Amino acid sequence: MEDGATIRGGERRFAYCDVSTELGEFRVEFETARAPTTSAYFIGLVQAGGLDGASIYRIATRENQEPPAFRPIEVIQAGLSPEDVPVRPTISHETTRLTGLRHRRWSVSASRYGPGEPYGSFFVCMRDEPELDYGGRRHPDGLGFAAFGRVVAGFSTFEAILERAEATEYLTRRIRIIRARMI
Repeated sequence: MEDGATIRGGERRFAYCDVSTELGEFRVEFETARAPTTSAYFIGLVQAGGLDGASIYRIATRENQEPPAFRPIEVIQAGLSPEDVPVRPTISHETTRLTGLRHRRWSVSASRYGPGEPYGSFFVCMRDEPELDYGGRRHPDGLGFAAFGRVVAGFSTFEAILERAEATEYLTRRIRIIRARMI
């Protein structure tokens, strides 16, 4: 019988990461079976210590996106900011059409330059965001973003983070990530 973490043949379906921030902790469940490439990218980043000392640097709300956003979203973005990653790694762009994962409340997804060009940053959806899925109109190419997991614990931490939203979506007072560890 399956234990929820493995499937036949011992292949893991999920991996877990605990993230500690200055406002509290949360846990992310990676969908390693459905989004293997994107999950592996972020697992590698965590294992290398790449998120330790990074930050939550963007809180997008309906009220703070300028100019008035074409498709406003409500997300909290964390990790490395684009200026922190001078080299653009490329991986397969696992669209929501391919994985079946959708941008729903608490979904975790990869930030990107172009398709398959992540930069060590992820975002958490604070509400359902279908415009971020494949075919959505939030990104001009229509390919959407690569959802790869979801927050499974620490919801109150995200509520505390959301309270730190500023007049603009990019924070002047970033929230430090103390450490991230695979468990």
